[in-house]
Amino acid sequence: EKLDGVRARWDGRALWTRGGHRIATPPAFVQGWPDVPMDGELWIARERFDVVSGIVRSTRPDPDAWHPVRFMVFDLPAHPGPFTERVAAMRTLITRAARPQLRTVEQTRVASRAALDARLAQVVAAGGEGLMLHHAQARYGAGRTHALLKLKPHDDAEARVVAHTPGNGKYTGMLGALVVEHHDGRQFRIGTGFTDAQRADPPPPGSWVTYRYNGLTSTGLPRFARFLRIRDEPIPD
Repeated sequence: EKLDGVRARWDGRALWTRGGHRIATPPAFVQGWPDVPMDGELWIARERFDVVSGIVRSTRPDPDAWHPVRFMVFDLPAHPGPFTERVAAMRTLITRAARPQLRTVEQTRVASRAALDARLAQVVAAGGEGLMLHHAQARYGAGRTHALLKLKPHDDAEARVVAHTPGNGKYTGMLGALVVEHHDGRQFRIGTGFTDAQRADPPPPGSWVTYRYNGLTSTGLPRFARFLRIRDEPIPD
C-alpha cells in the first residue's frame, strides 16, 4: 500500500526528510533502532496526513504527539540484494529490534492483473491512496524508476502557487482558487478540494502543493485539478 504519510530516511543515527532536513524526534522514539539505513514513511493511519505532517514539522518534539506515529519501513538503501532479499532482511531486522515505533510495510505478491485490481480496489475502498509496485529482482535505486511504480485510481502531481483568486458567495473574503505553475511554466487554477479552514488560510505564493487530476485536456493541462495537500518541501530541480 502507498501510505499517506511523510517520507523519511533513517541513516543509522537520525531521521531525515527527503530534502535533507533533520527531523526532530523525542529521544525515546528512535531508541534502540538498528544502525542500518532504512527508507520509510512516518505514518499514523489512513487519511491522517495533515496530523503527521504537523508533528514532523515541529522543531520541539512532543512525546505525546509522537506516540501514535510509526516509521513504516519499505526499503534498505545499503542492502546490495534484489528487492525480495531486502524484504526478508527488513522483516528480520525489525523483528529483532522489537521497537513499537518500527514496522515494515506489508509486501505481497500478486499472481494476475485481476488480483492486482482487486487489491487496489480493496485499499481504495478502505481510504487508502493506492499501491506501490516493486520489481522482485530490482536493486535499490534512488528516485523514480521503472522497477518501482505507483498504481492509483487517479493521477497526481505538484505545482508551485503563484497567486490567489478571491472567493464569491459563501467564500467571500476567502480563497476562490489557487493559481499554480507547472514545471514547464504553464499556469492553471485549482479551485476545489479545499476545506473551509484551508480557504481561510490558503497555501502562500511560493509554496508547493500536490493536486489530483483526471488525465489531460487537449492543450495538455490537468483535467479536473483538485487540491490534495501542501508539500512540506519544495520539489527538487
